[in-house]
Amino acid sequence: MDHDTIAAISTGMSGGGIGIIRISGKEAFSIIEQIFRSKNPEKRISDQSSYTIHYGSIYDKEELLDEVILLLMKGPRSYTTEDTVEIDCHGGLFVQRRILETVLKNGARLAEPGEFTKRAFLGGRIDLAQAEAVMDLIQAKNQSALESSLSQLKGSVSEKIKDFRKQILYETAFLESALDDPEHISLDGYGDRLSKVLNKLILEITSLLNTFDNGRILREGIRTVILGKPNAGKSSLLNVLLGEERAIVTDIAGTTRDVLEEQLSLNGLNLNLFDTAGIRKTEDLVEQIGVGRAKEQAEASDLILYVVDGSCSLDESDEEILELLEHKKAIVLLNKSDLKMAVTEEMIREKTEYPVIVLSVKEGQGLKELEEKIQDLFFQGDISFQEDLVITNIRHKNGLEEAEKSLRMVQNSIEMGMPEDLYTIDLMDAYTSLGMILGEEAGEDLVQEIFGKFCMGK
Repeated sequence: MDHDTIAAISTGMSGGGIGIIRISGKEAFSIIEQIFRSKNPEKRISDQSSYTIHYGSIYDKEELLDEVILLLMKGPRSYTTEDTVEIDCHGGLFVQRRILETVLKNGARLAEPGEFTKRAFLGGRIDLAQAEAVMDLIQAKNQSALESSLSQLKGSVSEKIKDFRKQILYETAFLESALDDPEHISLDGYGDRLSKVLNKLILEITSLLNTFDNGRILREGIRTVILGKPNAGKSSLLNVLLGEERAIVTDIAGTTRDVLEEQLSLNGLNLNLFDTAGIRKTEDLVEQIGVGRAKEQAEASDLILYVVDGSCSLDESDEEILELLEHKKAIVLLNKSDLKMAVTEEMIREKTEYPVIVLSVKEGQGLKELEEKIQDLFFQGDISFQEDLVITNIRHKNGLEEAEKSLRMVQNSIEMGMPEDLYTIDLMDAYTSLGMILGEEAGEDLVQEIFGKFCMGK
């Protein structure tokens, strides 16, 4: 571990009521003693107990910078496992920067992105999966994502991975012992017993892998693409859902030429909304590009809201859109119910099994039913965020897939009657792949890449 003392502003870089400058390292207390003057001058900071708060002022030599509160945490019982001081000052950007500059002038260096959490990892307080959960917690956009991040930070994923590794290590150690001492340890019938252990492990790993799509949606939000013909009411729907005029709406067909992306929080669900160009045959080159991008967005979507103009008859463009819906989660919105309808709910149901909602975006009718349908789909339907354990990180998914692959190779070796010493190679490959998730087998490059995504003060 780098033994430099580091410092950074840990609050957001915007004005606020308070700002926090964090200092961590073996010189943290000696640095603060050079710049902090307590209201009780007899108090020496390094002599004070851990988890105590002290009131005073920060000075740059003889220049008063701010009245502050100090929070002291002595290692190893701190976030970084090192001596740590947090300066709570007033939240103006200028005063925070001046205090940080003073800390740096007196012996600290500026922390790299994620370096505080990296030190917690290197100090053994958390593993790599828990460190990544810290970032997920900071970026959580809804209650479900928050709860999942907290669960992983507490070690829910880590404990499951450790359990897998413990079982694999036990079998590997038994094999190695038996191969080294065949006179006292028999491998008769061991292949059948190991196969049962592997079947159980593979089933558990597969079950965990199956939660990844849900976990990705939970973490990143539901990629929701609004499709339809020109003038169906797609942009109007986006504006109504957002509660503001974000998309240009006119009576001219083809107004929307490119993809417009917006964020929406819907009763605990985070929707990444994509308003797209109307899908139709056109000679306009720019509009053709827009239609192409709309189809690309549909392919990458988690949910499609297909807006049908109920005042116009269905045509070949609607047939093309219905084809885009195949193998996707979708809701059909029969719009413009305030007008004379040329398309009925029954007509739509004859063409597709997707749920159909009759609405009028203009009058605000049917929107509540749409919200409820999305909630039903993602909380009670095909997707559920209620699993005890959900994988949300692509790196964890890759590690589990590699481990599963190695364990299946052991199974194949057993079925083919291969020598037992070959089992240990694939067993240890699985053990290593799982260790990558925890950071026990991770190289410096991977560690740097992960922590480089953090903000500087964390």
